Amino acid sequence: MEQTNRNNILGTKPILPLIFKLSVPAILSMFIQSLYNVVDSIFVSRLSEDALAALSLAFPIQMVLIAIAVGTGVGTSSLISRLLGQGKEQKASNAGEHVLIIAITYGVIIGIIGFLFSKNIISLFTSDTRLIDLGMRYIRIILIGSLALFIPMIANNILRGEGNTFIPMITMLIGSILNIILDPLLIFGLGPFPSFGIEGAAIATVFSRIISGSFILFMLFNGNNQIKLNFKTFQFDLNIIKGIFKVGLPAMTMQFLASFMISGINAILDQYSATAIAAMGIYFRLQSFVFMPVFGLNQGYMPIIGYNYGHNKPQRMKKAMKYGFLIAFTFTTLGFVIFQLFSVQLIKMFDPSEELINLGKDALTKISLAFPIIGPAIIGSTTFQAIGKGIPSLILSFSRQIILLLPLSYILSRLGGLNYVWYAFPLSEIISGIFMVIWLKSTLSKTFTKMQYDKQN
Repeated sequence: MEQTNRNNILGTKPILPLIFKLSVPAILSMFIQSLYNVVDSIFVSRLSEDALAALSLAFPIQMVLIAIAVGTGVGTSSLISRLLGQGKEQKASNAGEHVLIIAITYGVIIGIIGFLFSKNIISLFTSDTRLIDLGMRYIRIILIGSLALFIPMIANNILRGEGNTFIPMITMLIGSILNIILDPLLIFGLGPFPSFGIEGAAIATVFSRIISGSFILFMLFNGNNQIKLNFKTFQFDLNIIKGIFKVGLPAMTMQFLASFMISGINAILDQYSATAIAAMGIYFRLQSFVFMPVFGLNQGYMPIIGYNYGHNKPQRMKKAMKYGFLIAFTFTTLGFVIFQLFSVQLIKMFDPSEELINLGKDALTKISLAFPIIGPAIIGSTTFQAIGKGIPSLILSFSRQIILLLPLSYILSRLGGLNYVWYAFPLSEIISGIFMVIWLKSTLSKTFTKMQYDKQN
C-alpha cells in the first residue's frame, strides 16, 4: 500500500507541495555536492596556483564521466517514471536491473582507459609539462576508480524515477561530507594520514564514492521500494536499453558538449596564462552553487511531468511547468545578484594572487549576466526529456555551447583580448534561450492537443 501511495502522489498531490517534497532533498544534496566541489578546489589551491590550474584542466575529463552517468541516469529516471505511470511495475524494475549492469560496464571500460592513457589525455589540453604531471597524477586515480562514480550517480535515478528523492539525497550527502572530511587529511597529511598532495584529493573522491555507492546498493536491494531488483529473474530486454538511451543519449551528449566546451575555452585561455585557466576553473566551481539547486529541482520536476504525461493529465503538467520555471528563475537570479555584488570575496576563498583576483572578478561579473534566463532554460530542457523527447534538448545545447559559445569566445578574444572572452557566455545563453522558448511552446502545443484528443477518445 505504501508503495502504491508513493506512486499515486505523482498524479494526485497538489503540485507545489509535491515539487517541494520531491525536490528539496535533491536540492539540499546538490548544494552539499557543490560545497564539496568548491572546498576541494580551495584545498588544492593551497598547494599552488599550478595545482588549481591542473584541476581545471582535469575538470572536462571528469565532466565526461559525469556526462555518461547523468545521461544514463536521466534516461533511466524518465523511462521508469513513464513505465510506472502506465502501470508497468515489473518492466520498471527490470529497467533498474539493466542500468546497474550498464554502470558496471562503464566502470570497467573507463578504468582500463585511465590506467593506460591518463597522461595522453591530459596532454591534449596543455603543453605545460608541470600542468601535465599534476593533472595526470589526479585524473588517473579518478578514471581508475570511475565505477565508484557510476554506481551512486546512476543508481540514484532508479529511485528518483519512482518519486523517491530522499534516499538519493542521503547517498549524495554521505559521499560529499565524507569527501570534505578526507580532503585536507589526504592532501596535506594531517594527523596519522600520509601527505598525497593533489593525488590525495582524487583518493578522497574515489573512497567517499565507494561508501556512498555501497549505501545506495544496499537500499536498492533491501529497502521498501516500488522498484524491486532481483537478478535471479532478470530478463534482457533490448527495448529497455533503447528506452534508456532514447532520452539518455541526447542528455549524455549535452553533457559531453559541456566538457568539449570547457576544453575549448581552456585552449583559448591557455594562450594567455595558467592564471586565466585557474580563474575559469574557479568560476565553474562557484557557478555550481547556482545551477546545482536547479538540477536538484529537476529531480522532483521530471518524475511529475513524466508520470502525468504517461497518465494523460495535461493540466497537472501545466501547473508543474509554471512552478518549475518560476522556482528556477528565482534560484539563478539570486545567483546573479551574489556574483555581481560579492565576486571579489568569492575569489579570495581560493588563496589567489592579485592577478587571479582581478581576472576572477572580471569573469564572474560578466559571465553571470545571463544567470536569470539560465534557470528557466534548464527546466525547459528537462521538460523535453520528461516527455521522452531528448533530441530538442540536444540540438539546443549543441547550438548554445558549440555553434555559439566557442566561436564567440574565439572571435571576442581576437577583438578585445581576455576581457571580452567572458561576454561570449551571456550572449550565447540569450540567443539559445530565445530559440528554446519558441521550440518548447510549439512542442507542448502539439503534445497537449494530442493528449486532449486521446482523452476524449
